[in-house]
Amino acid sequence: MKASKPVRVKSVETSLPTLTLSLQFSTAVPAAHKKLLSKARVTRWMRMALLRDAEITVRVVGAAEGRALNRDYRNKDYATNVLTFDYTQEPVVTADLVLCAPVVAQEAKEQNKTLEEHYAHLLVHGTLHAQGYDHETSESDALEMEALEVLLMEGMGFGNPYE
Repeated sequence: MKASKPVRVKSVETSLPTLTLSLQFSTAVPAAHKKLLSKARVTRWMRMALLRDAEITVRVVGAAEGRALNRDYRNKDYATNVLTFDYTQEPVVTADLVLCAPVVAQEAKEQNKTLEEHYAHLLVHGTLHAQGYDHETSESDALEMEALEVLLMEGMGFGNPYE
C-alpha cells in the first residue's frame, strides 16, 4: 500500500488591520497602570476597532498634563479621560490618543468597572474617533458610535460600557 502525501489546506483568515503603535507614559503615571497597559494588550484592543491600517501614538498622562492639553486644545479647563488628535483617516489612520490615568481610575471606580475594562473601552472609543466617528455631531451619530463600542467590547469579552 502506497502512503499518501499530506494535503495542505490553506486557512482562511480574516486579518485585522495593521497597527503601528507608539505607547508612552508620563512620569506621573502609576506603575500599576503601566503594567496593565502592555503594548500587546493595547494593540489588541485598538486593532479590534480599526477599519484600516493605522499609525497611532497612545500617551498616558497625569492630571496636570491632561488638564493642560484639554484646556489648550478644547478650551475646557479640566482633565478628561481621553483626547483624540486625528490627523489623517485615509489611506492610513494617523492619530494621537491621550489618556489621563487619574481620571480613568476615578471613572472606573465610580462606574464599578475594572481599570482594564475602562482602559479598553476608552482606547476603542478614541480609536473610533481617530477614524471619524463622532458622538457630539448628532444623536444618530452618537447612537451609531455607542452601538459599535458595545459590540466591540462584547466581542472582546467585556460588558456593555454604557450600563
